[in-house]
Amino acid sequence: MLLKAARSQLLIVDMQEKFIPAMHQVAEVVERCGRLIDAARLMDVPVTYSEQYPKGLGPTVAALAEKLGNAPRFEKLHFSCARDEALAARIAELADDGRDQLVIAGIESHVCVLQTATDFGERGLFPFVAADAVTSRAPESKDLALRRMGDGGAEIINSEMALFEWMEVAGTPTFKAVSPLVK
Repeated sequence: MLLKAARSQLLIVDMQEKFIPAMHQVAEVVERCGRLIDAARLMDVPVTYSEQYPKGLGPTVAALAEKLGNAPRFEKLHFSCARDEALAARIAELADDGRDQLVIAGIESHVCVLQTATDFGERGLFPFVAADAVTSRAPESKDLALRRMGDGGAEIINSEMALFEWMEVAGTPTFKAVSPLVK
């Protein structure tokens, strides 16, 4: 299944200041999350983000917080975003409005991202996990998580696939605005 901008929503999971330094290849993941946020904004794809226990792990990293702007932010304690009542209600409301494709990026691949993708998939959404926009402390944990999510029905994509699937066609004003994000 290909992504459609009109059917999509973007969820950024727990990209927090105190958590970031422990992650593998995190600079690339921050950049890819930023790319997804920027493209989503340009194509009117709704964006939501979570923060896992921000009192202890701090706020979302500044580079992404700036891009997220006024996107709805949800503090959570559950590892799965789907198990936080308010956050799950936001995702479900967007899905009820026809946005049943959930693009997921963030950390950690084998904990919060895995549980979120699995739970929302079981609730009838179509999770798409951006492999280049997720990470864990250990590369092996990310690899296992991606394999497990794919085996469980999530579509494993990368951020560039999401952008080009959302755009659908070249030569449009949207293409001209979004294509610099992949250069």
